Amino acid sequence: MKPAALRRHCLAHPGAEETFPFGPETSVFKIAGKMFAISGLREESLRVSVKCDPLLAEQLRETYPAVLPGYHLNKRHWNTVVIDGSLPDKLVRDMIEDSYDLIVSKLPAARRAELNWRGSES
Repeated sequence: MKPAALRRHCLAHPGAEETFPFGPETSVFKIAGKMFAISGLREESLRVSVKCDPLLAEQLRETYPAVLPGYHLNKRHWNTVVIDGSLPDKLVRDMIEDSYDLIVSKLPAARRAELNWRGSES
């Protein structure tokens, strides 16, 4: 996965926006003002940090060397994924989608309806 594809995938989620609260080098993807993905898209080593269920986060770290505890984030809830070709792009996209779903699932019902969010059915 290349940086442009990662960016497109993050922004393809309903209501997603890209912000730069940590400076122009770090893209922070948000839904309703809450982060679901963070990436230094211009960095030499492409990585993306995503929110994750704590038990799944641990399992992913144990299974894949390219999945690390969240860099500068709550390591219980966030993983940093090194995009070096060792993981299938589909797995990376699924982790981003799961992160988005975790955030949206906590939004008020009216906001979820505005996003046409269907939870795990989508």
